[in-house]
Amino acid sequence: MSPGNKITLADPLPFLLSVDEAAELLRTTRKAVYAMVERGALPGVVRVGRRLLLRRDDLLRWLDESRAPSPK
Repeated sequence: MSPGNKITLADPLPFLLSVDEAAELLRTTRKAVYAMVERGALPGVVRVGRRLLLRRDDLLRWLDESRAPSPK
């Protein structure tokens, strides 16, 4: 990851994203990510012990499929 732990387009994303990484990618907060996971709104959720991770490919595919068509 780049300095300051910010995700940039030049950075390859890890296979499993932390809640912080997913929140940055979605441009939202940790709290919002946890709420979306509770509601079952995010794909690719993996729990390792108490740790919550999100599969990068599932999240990126979901973002691509969820985008709204551009206005004409």
